[in-house]
Amino acid sequence: MHFAPWVALLAVTKYAAANPFVISDNSQVEKRDLAYSEPYYPSPWMNPTAQGWEDAYAKAKEFVSQLTLAEKVNLTTGVGWQGEQCVGQVGSIPRLGFRSLCMQDSPLGIRFADYVSAFTSGQTVAASFDRDLIYRRGKAMGEENKIKGVDVLLGPVAGPIGRAPAGGRNWEGFSPDPYLTGVAMAETVKGIQDAGVVACAKHFIGNEQEHFRQVGESQGRGYNISETLSSNIDDKTMHELYLWPFVDAVRAGVGSIMCSYTQINNSYGCQNSKTLNGLLKNELGFQGFVMSDWQAQHSGAASAVAGLDMSMPGDTVFNSGFSFWGTNLTLAVLNGTVPQYRVDDMAMRIMAAYFKVGRTLDQIPINFDSWTRDTFGPIHYAANEGHQQINWHVDAQEDHGDLIREIAAKSTVLLKNDGALPLKKPKFLAVIGEDSGPSPLGPNGCADRGCNMGTLAMGWGSGTSDFPYLVTPIEALQAQALQDRTRIEAVLNNSASSTIETLVKQEGATALVFVNANSGEGFISVDGNEGDRRNLTLWGNGDELIKNVSSLCNNTIVVIHSVGPTLVSDWYDSPNVTAILWAGLPGQESGRSIVDVLYGKVNPAARTPFTWAAKREDYGADVLYEPNNGHGAPQQDFTEGIFIDYRALDRAEIDPIFEFGFGLSYTTFEYSDIKVEKINAKEYKPTTGKGTEAPTFGNYSTELEDYLFPKSSFPYIWQYIYPYVNTTSSLKDASMDPEFGKTAEEFLPPGVLESAAQNLEPAGPGLTDQPGGNPQLFDELYTVTAKITNTGDVEGDEIPQLYVSLGGKDDPPVVLRGFDRIRVEPGCTAVFSTTLTRRDVSNWDVESQNWVITSSPKTVFIGPSSRKLPLSAPLP
Repeated sequence: MHFAPWVALLAVTKYAAANPFVISDNSQVEKRDLAYSEPYYPSPWMNPTAQGWEDAYAKAKEFVSQLTLAEKVNLTTGVGWQGEQCVGQVGSIPRLGFRSLCMQDSPLGIRFADYVSAFTSGQTVAASFDRDLIYRRGKAMGEENKIKGVDVLLGPVAGPIGRAPAGGRNWEGFSPDPYLTGVAMAETVKGIQDAGVVACAKHFIGNEQEHFRQVGESQGRGYNISETLSSNIDDKTMHELYLWPFVDAVRAGVGSIMCSYTQINNSYGCQNSKTLNGLLKNELGFQGFVMSDWQAQHSGAASAVAGLDMSMPGDTVFNSGFSFWGTNLTLAVLNGTVPQYRVDDMAMRIMAAYFKVGRTLDQIPINFDSWTRDTFGPIHYAANEGHQQINWHVDAQEDHGDLIREIAAKSTVLLKNDGALPLKKPKFLAVIGEDSGPSPLGPNGCADRGCNMGTLAMGWGSGTSDFPYLVTPIEALQAQALQDRTRIEAVLNNSASSTIETLVKQEGATALVFVNANSGEGFISVDGNEGDRRNLTLWGNGDELIKNVSSLCNNTIVVIHSVGPTLVSDWYDSPNVTAILWAGLPGQESGRSIVDVLYGKVNPAARTPFTWAAKREDYGADVLYEPNNGHGAPQQDFTEGIFIDYRALDRAEIDPIFEFGFGLSYTTFEYSDIKVEKINAKEYKPTTGKGTEAPTFGNYSTELEDYLFPKSSFPYIWQYIYPYVNTTSSLKDASMDPEFGKTAEEFLPPGVLESAAQNLEPAGPGLTDQPGGNPQLFDELYTVTAKITNTGDVEGDEIPQLYVSLGGKDDPPVVLRGFDRIRVEPGCTAVFSTTLTRRDVSNWDVESQNWVITSSPKTVFIGPSSRKLPLSAPLP
């Protein structure tokens, strides 16, 4: 057996006496030199009286109190890559009938499983601006995971939030607006966990690009770096932008959070004591567990005391058999380097999250295998051992195809319409573009969707699932055409210029041009796009395709399937381009959902969840494509602060092509009669006092002999990660680390071993409050109403949006703070009503380390988009 050093890579954080997350206002070099994370110790332990967690805590305490040290370590350490059936599994506790925990991708379906659904992407459903629809999507995904035996669904995503429009995994998240992403995170978490599965909000935090996220991945592409990228973020930006949606996830009761590959201010995300101990567990009062991203753990004792609770997938490098935890975590507790209460707290947090979603020890069997579709095979795939039935091919789809079709249609954004839509039994349809048809390899022909052939319905990487089927646009259009007796012809080759020209220039043609732009996770490169997009143009020469078709056909309708905004300046305003739709990444019902919108079966109401700028430079932030720090960690300085997406364009007074929140309908609406009513809330008071002392549950043996591998109980599995030692001669001999034997005081920061009650954060919750921050931040201060009248002759949904001007010179002109999706009959009027909380009108104050309402005058706006705000009123 081989065990990795556990005191390696001890740089938990850089020390500083000033405020956290400081970035100098001077030169880039100085900013990089001063980008650090303040140390924050000890790691906060669970609170038995946290609102909403009391019952889960009691059940977890009853369970964890029975565990031995080895069993606790087993619960916190993954068994190794491909060690068992799921992408991540911790060890089992057979003595108490606990089969382990199964962690599985992805945030839009179940990766590596058969007979499961392929849902719309998070970014796509965000365009619906529909809380109920987002919740139903989360619940359906949770239901499928539960049927398959998954315990923890690795999603939803708020990191990346979408700082740079070319970011490869933006589509897995929701929107670069923190309010919209926060709402979507909360509704998705509630849906997943109401279905009885633990949600895992990821990637915490500042994980905004794929380039340089891992050293090995980067070196394999010729980048000579020794550390992963550091996202250098100031304190105000951290709170007002990147932390905001995670607050909503914590308030929704999320059971787990995944820390990221990237560093934050030059401290690795999975051993960053400020972000994990300080922000997440103390300031937000998070009661669940923190798991590492796969191979994002860089140390043993250091990551344990910095707030990491679960190591995934357990081995230091895939299939190495080495682990920072496992045996080494057992030894760390035995020699006093990691306090016993820290391992108790890890186990408590994991089991509390498990019990919080209604789970019991009567677990649903894991009935699929991530590594093969064979019915029979090795349960330990990497070791090729334990041959038995591993796939039961259980159908988990239920009727979710209908829901996916509804979501995709209600999330399709109508960006332009010069009367071309809805279609009404057109005489002749000319369907153009590879994106309208099937891939010659089939919908799952490329592993993890790592290619771009045929219609684009999801991006690539670990955030994918296999399609049970994929209805392409041409299939659905042909079915509708047969019903309408419409002539329909298609050219599914973007390069077949002469064939396309001959078809679309015929008299009476309505040309439907399907185009796309793709991206994904960094371990896959597609056409030179190493996860992140190289540019914002359409793929497959799509822009030229649109220009060529529209030069010949005066009724050209464009449908875009994409992972985010593309540059449309060259063709969007052509009079021959009569309609433009963004359908995002619609999932398995792609064709039927777009036909529903094109033909008016669904009246579009969705809004673009990001800005469509005229130039890439207008966005104010971009991907770092080349290392900029020698062989060290590339430094990505977030110098734009909170000004990303529409906030950047608004501040610079740049006109977008299509602004954030924009979307058309087949009817029209009028806004009127805004009213603001002030609610008398109590004065905001910072949280004071202390928490409780660190609890420990039961005694454990300090005799090394009691942790020897029990050969008589079960066989040793190659590469499998265990909590046991392979020698009992001495603690030093049991560890492979040459530094073993040093005390914690010799290499860990001060405060690590403290077990006394700690001070509560002023902006954090009290002992009996709901996690997510100071509860008074969520007091309602204002009720705002307006009237919405359908002035057209078609029933439709409207999405009124409320924006606030916070009034300060360093504030964005407006920020989104409310929305709703309202159905209104023709000629009728509905009332839009929403409330503003103290948090909604506050700024983060770096000096007091709390939220404050500034003296700047504040104004509320209501309208159909961020740039069309006909109603306004001052906030008294």
